[in-house]
Amino acid sequence: MKHCKRILMALAVVALTAGVAVAAEHGGGTDASKWWDLLWRVINFVIFVWIIYKVAGKRIKEFFTGRTYRIENEFKDLERRRTEAEAKLKDVESRIANLDQEREEILNAAKEQGEALKQGIIEKAEKSAEQIREQARIGAEQEANQAVAAVRAEMAEMVAEAAEKLVQERLTQDQHKNLINDYLTKVVLN
Repeated sequence: MKHCKRILMALAVVALTAGVAVAAEHGGGTDASKWWDLLWRVINFVIFVWIIYKVAGKRIKEFFTGRTYRIENEFKDLERRRTEAEAKLKDVESRIANLDQEREEILNAAKEQGEALKQGIIEKAEKSAEQIREQARIGAEQEANQAVAAVRAEMAEMVAEAAEKLVQERLTQDQHKNLINDYLTKVVLN
């Protein structure tokens, strides 16, 4: 409100000064009529300013204060964005500075993982080889046992045939009956 009063006072002073200048220029007429003319012009000007103030005063004030407010907000927003950009720039610069170190760390980690994977594959292969050796040994033992059993069976058959031939050649019919009876008695008793 004080601001508006100051503006009105300044306008009144300007109007009075302008009125005096206009009156002095015309030179003719009485001083009283010049003053009345000036007074009516000033009153006319004050009424005109008052009407403009009443009709558009708030809009004019809002225009200037709103513009000031928008400029202040834009300035604050720009300042905030500048601060954020500086922080991002510092972050990017630190990442760039640490890029070689990070690359070395990644390569070292990859080498360690590769070595661990290699060691795991070697251990697994050794275990598989040991299992295959054990299975081969067991298979060979089984085949050897089967071969020995087959040889024994074949030899037993051959021995039995040879013994049968030998017995048939040397045993008489009576001896043969006695031998069978003896074995049957032993089998029944056991």
